[in-house]
Amino acid sequence: MKNKELQEMEKKLTCQSESAWREYSEKQQEKIFAFAQKYKNFLDQGKTERECVLAAVDLLEKNGFCDIAQKDTLLPGDRVYRTIRGKGLVAGVIGTEPILEGMNILGAHIDSPHIDLKPLPLYEDSGMALMKTHYYGGIKKYQWSTIPLALHGVMYNSEGRKVNICIGEDEEDPVFTINELLVHLSQEQLARKASEAVKGEELNVLAGGIPVQEKEAKEGIKLAVLKLLNDKYGITEKDFMTAELMLVPASRAKDVGFDRSYVGAYGQDDRVCAYTALAALMKVKNPERTCVCLFSDKEEVGSMGNSGAQSALYENALMEMIVKSGSPCGLWEFRQCLDHSHMLSSDVTAAFDPTYASAYDKSNTAFAGKGVCLLKYTGSRGKAGSNDAHSEFFGAVADIFAKNDIPWQTGELGRVDLGGGGTIAADMANKGMNVIDCGVPVLSMHAPFEVTSKVDIYSTYEGFLTFLKKMKKDIWD
Repeated sequence: MKNKELQEMEKKLTCQSESAWREYSEKQQEKIFAFAQKYKNFLDQGKTERECVLAAVDLLEKNGFCDIAQKDTLLPGDRVYRTIRGKGLVAGVIGTEPILEGMNILGAHIDSPHIDLKPLPLYEDSGMALMKTHYYGGIKKYQWSTIPLALHGVMYNSEGRKVNICIGEDEEDPVFTINELLVHLSQEQLARKASEAVKGEELNVLAGGIPVQEKEAKEGIKLAVLKLLNDKYGITEKDFMTAELMLVPASRAKDVGFDRSYVGAYGQDDRVCAYTALAALMKVKNPERTCVCLFSDKEEVGSMGNSGAQSALYENALMEMIVKSGSPCGLWEFRQCLDHSHMLSSDVTAAFDPTYASAYDKSNTAFAGKGVCLLKYTGSRGKAGSNDAHSEFFGAVADIFAKNDIPWQTGELGRVDLGGGGTIAADMANKGMNVIDCGVPVLSMHAPFEVTSKVDIYSTYEGFLTFLKKMKKDIWD
């Protein structure tokens, strides 16, 4: 067999994964970099789920969307949204086909691992004011010490006035940090397992060091900090008990690498998929099928609560779209609509890291720079907690990606018995929709500084847009 024939046979019969950068011309790569810059701006504006919703609503309204409460009826082409307790969002573009024939949905989560303050966090010890914390989501605790942290959230003072807190993001702001034990005294600490190198109760945040002038004060530094907060925000220590305050990295999204081919930032799991989904939805005009973005909270802790993906409030928002579009929407009609709906569970996956190659099955993993990733299943070990998409639906999505030149790949979340993870796919599939996980491969996932490839971000955007516009109702034989 001649070399040329052999090459043609290999190309036809084998699965060869190439760099997605080669799929784009130099002019197209300029678009990739411009898109990434807008994405970085979005990350900097929305470091918490509340801020992410506000940033998304701002973009939606600038692109012709309005609060669905402002509409009594919905017509094809209408662009509406509804917020979910300020921490979630449903946005849609009404299609020309009856909405009961099903929707094309992109579902991402907008919460990320962070460190919450305890209900009564502030205390004084050994000449320092410190704050006690309780971490949120799966983190390596040692990664959160000795880095600059910003405090975000909301409080309500004794008068019932809402106070928005954001300290550490402005160039002139102070930041916070979690102190670490110096290496000279760390012999015992270094003998601990890595998971216990820094324990949960050791994630105490440095908050102040100057006492009030009155020497009679028992805790003069703590009192001085409370006075500063009272003077600026009108709050007292008691108000911490009802507050939602979290610490996040006080750093902005950055380009990574000599060639600036990567984005490094906090919270890319899963705001990279939220932004690409949002950008895709805003690009849709007059679709055949109604197109929807669904952004949920609490995924990192099980998607519970009335802002998590399991909440009926998301169903209520979809029902409101159906009713205002003029269709009957009893339970039967709604369930039929979901039965005909298709969804990409828009969540990230692990990108292969050659430094830690033993954690992966290299032939069945996603790679940074090779395009958007479609995952048939996630879950842990024996696929526990997984959706495990049907072959018919996977094939239908892969087909429209291929026909529209979307660079895509597939993989698993690490070695079979090593670990794994879940998404909102199973929650959505339980409602009757066809669902598959689809998103951006991420390096250093759940770390304070995660890394993604700009070409993967852009191909995910293009894949989401293609799905919204091209996915049809019927996929079954």
